[in-house]
Amino acid sequence: MTVRLTSFAIALMVGTAHPAIAQPANLPPPGGETPIAFDVHEGTSMAVSVSPNGKWLAVDLQGSLWIIPAKGGKARRITDYFNDARQPVWAPDGSRLVYFAYRDGGYDLWSIKPDGSDMHKLTEGTFDDREPVFSPDGKTIAFSSDRSGNYDIWTLDIATGAMKQVSSHAREDRLPTWSPDGARIAYSGGQGMASAIYVVDLATGQESLLKQVEGRAEAPSFGPSGQLAYVLQDDTGSHLAIDGKIVSGQENVFPFRISWDGAGGYFYVSDGKIRRGGAKATSTIAFAATLEVVKPRYERAKRDWDSTAPRKALGIVHPRISPDGSRIAFVALGDLYVVSSKGGVPENLTKDAALDADPAWSPDGQSIVFSSDRGSGLPQLWIKDLRTGTDRQLTRLDTQPLGAAWSPDGTRIAFIDVDGRWGVAGVCVVDVATGNITRLQTSLGQPGSPSWSSDSKYVAISLSYKFSNSFREGTNQVYVIPADGKGEPFWQIPQANMSLDTRSGSGPAWSPDGSKMAGIYEGLLKVWPVDKAGKPLGPVRSQTNDTAFYPTWTADSNIVLYQSNDKLKTINLATGVTTDVPIDLSYRLAKPTGRMVVHVSHLIDSVTDATQHDKDIIIDGNRIVQIRDHDPALHEGGTFVDGTGLTAMPGLIEYHSHVQKDFGSNLEKAWLAYGITTVRDPGTQVYDAVEDREAAEAGVRPSPRLYVGGPLLEWQRVYYKMGVAVSGPAHLERELERARLLQYDIVKSYVRMPDLYQRRIVEAAHAMGIPVSGHEIYPAAYSGVDGTEHMGATSRRGYSPKQGPGGMAYDDVIQLFGRSGRTLTPTNFGALTGYLEKNPDYRNDPRVNLYPSWARESVTGDNDPMARMVRPLLTGGLISLKKIYDAGAQVVAGTDTMIATNLHAEIASYVDAGLTPFQALQTATVNAAKALNLDAGTLEAGKLADIALVDGDPRENIANSFKVRSVIANGVIHHVDDLVKPNS
Repeated sequence: MTVRLTSFAIALMVGTAHPAIAQPANLPPPGGETPIAFDVHEGTSMAVSVSPNGKWLAVDLQGSLWIIPAKGGKARRITDYFNDARQPVWAPDGSRLVYFAYRDGGYDLWSIKPDGSDMHKLTEGTFDDREPVFSPDGKTIAFSSDRSGNYDIWTLDIATGAMKQVSSHAREDRLPTWSPDGARIAYSGGQGMASAIYVVDLATGQESLLKQVEGRAEAPSFGPSGQLAYVLQDDTGSHLAIDGKIVSGQENVFPFRISWDGAGGYFYVSDGKIRRGGAKATSTIAFAATLEVVKPRYERAKRDWDSTAPRKALGIVHPRISPDGSRIAFVALGDLYVVSSKGGVPENLTKDAALDADPAWSPDGQSIVFSSDRGSGLPQLWIKDLRTGTDRQLTRLDTQPLGAAWSPDGTRIAFIDVDGRWGVAGVCVVDVATGNITRLQTSLGQPGSPSWSSDSKYVAISLSYKFSNSFREGTNQVYVIPADGKGEPFWQIPQANMSLDTRSGSGPAWSPDGSKMAGIYEGLLKVWPVDKAGKPLGPVRSQTNDTAFYPTWTADSNIVLYQSNDKLKTINLATGVTTDVPIDLSYRLAKPTGRMVVHVSHLIDSVTDATQHDKDIIIDGNRIVQIRDHDPALHEGGTFVDGTGLTAMPGLIEYHSHVQKDFGSNLEKAWLAYGITTVRDPGTQVYDAVEDREAAEAGVRPSPRLYVGGPLLEWQRVYYKMGVAVSGPAHLERELERARLLQYDIVKSYVRMPDLYQRRIVEAAHAMGIPVSGHEIYPAAYSGVDGTEHMGATSRRGYSPKQGPGGMAYDDVIQLFGRSGRTLTPTNFGALTGYLEKNPDYRNDPRVNLYPSWARESVTGDNDPMARMVRPLLTGGLISLKKIYDAGAQVVAGTDTMIATNLHAEIASYVDAGLTPFQALQTATVNAAKALNLDAGTLEAGKLADIALVDGDPRENIANSFKVRSVIANGVIHHVDDLVKPNS
């Protein structure tokens, strides 16, 4: 494997002194706002490298490269904001730097001169290359890469471009360093939570263990005399060790290679500061770097909670064409519908308050199997006989079956069996006649729905095919499972290094004659020939030029039905003719009428930090018209709610959760029962959340109001089933157009979306009037991204630019949040454990019984592995949260979980961070309502009637927010005792 690097090789031979550095220009913010500039003096997750002459430092503050005098001073940026440039190192002659960067949607090695000129790639392609370091003679670069299907150490010969794999092991090898004589390379090798330092002799290829510690040994660095420095991470913190001795004291050391200055000293970063250590006492190198942010200004879209005029149903979920091509079954507005394949007014087959999902036709077209939560509030499989109209329950599982598919011989139905967090599921087959279930696969990582081979011998699903164990993202590929439950499953890769868009509706869909598969790549309908086991026999070919989703076949394998934005279409593969299928389906906002008076003993309006007493709240329809002193005369006429002894507070807003079908309608009941009247879902499966939103608006079943987005916008690699692997700029435009036509409330730019394309997302979303959110902090705060999800959470870098070790954020991050005034949804993972320790009775609250068994156990049990893993970060995270709040960020409460106990734990953790109970309550009320542009979040005349009635005063003890007795959502009263009753 070779890469031509002739120009780079020539440049390396020309040693240059450090010239005057010109700070590069940036693209302007997409909204045209004037950036706000400010200086920062600390860097979060920052690495440092000293030049060979000891005069200059290179650092990677917030994804740009900067040059700083080694004695301290003003930092000069030598790259623009859109590179995500990380961990620079100097060439031995000081002529240039190498680093890894994500500018083009994959991590590649890059080179740049210290004055910012001659920036160019050294590697490129599908794989991620990271953490480069020069050999002592400057002729070779060692780096880590996932190009072998695992993270291993590789070398790059600068003169020839030849690459060579140095390490090859099941563990993940990262952060190489060269011995002073150039004969060996050491690196950190990790397996699970443990890591040690290994070394390989380049002459023999022999590997040996160099250093093992209690904890994690990261970022080895050989000194000029052969010393071995590394970062030790253990239960007491993150420390710098040299030759086995900790030299950093109480500092919080960042896990990157230290840089030796050749004069007996070394540079590293701890506590957000650049340090110089060595024989003398450690000193701090002061610096100032100028960053810029914007406060986005655009006309926000506002949801209409007053008009009852008809609204077009956009949430058409999983439409399937019948075997004979005459009819289409789908779910919308909570019910199962059938419509002619020519279009028209659909027939509602279920007409109830149950949640229905995922219809599939029997081979004879006389029955439909679907998931429904009728009878239990959690989904099971049901079969509707279209001749008689009767329904039969097929499964009675403790877990939730979804995505049913009828075998071609009509005797079995395959389905995914959801049994864990985020759609983790097994794959099962049920015998239609007897109900006997055969488990083909135990829990898999959020598999797609099954599709049968023509001979009923195989079931194909989509599953994520990972690049490495260091990072969870992969490509969605075809996974074929023998349907007898005996053989081993196997992968089929239709197109190398290309991903099916999403596992929630991009196929594979096996044609009934077994000769083809259909799927969605690049947002387009594509078909490829296969053999009986699904092996591709030819190239993947596009069939349409319009956006496509969820393909299904007629029995003759000639017609494919698919969704295209807000339409249904069919295509005849023989003729190429595409035909629209118009669906005439609308609904009206369920808006109550009449007068309601609520008497409460206490009231918190979320405007003033005070508890009012003995008040009457007068509601007309779905809005508060007056709050006044209690007067029994007001109680005559209309509906009276006696809240004597209770405290009224605004209904809570869960600002980050994900609506999932496996929780059934019990999910919405539980949210209401815990006092949550609005839920924001920033990312979910295509069409699903739109359907949930419309079912809630139509009042099909009790629900909070829902603000929803579409899939998480990823780039080429993807992890979540609710993510879409955007293949390139044209595909991104298709996704943005779908967001516009389906009227998303938010767009979420996810982990691997390049910064330049995130900027395009902001431009398009703001033109729609909707906000953009994501995990990133910078350059998101410059590009106009409205908010950041999570203090911690996933990062494409393997570490967070928002938090260093121990969950700590520093001056750069604090000011970025404060100066931009952006929203921050902390999602303090691990907060629930401490909350339940303080309030043990809350574990057994009856409301938790509304959830699936695995979800209940996260509250009732003590064995949540995620909580144990992330809780050590919580202390530092809470310290940082208070600083960010005080700096001016708009903190909004969300949990990234569907289990509502967590929202109460979340806002309680803000009190632990130093907020007052009233301030903490505001994060889940008025702050969140402002961020949604919603007339709620406070108890005031004119606001929507969203009210929780609780025992006790949350201003005195925030844990009282948990003690909900009744809730009013959009002017409709729900009593907790009624919500938790079976079949309520």
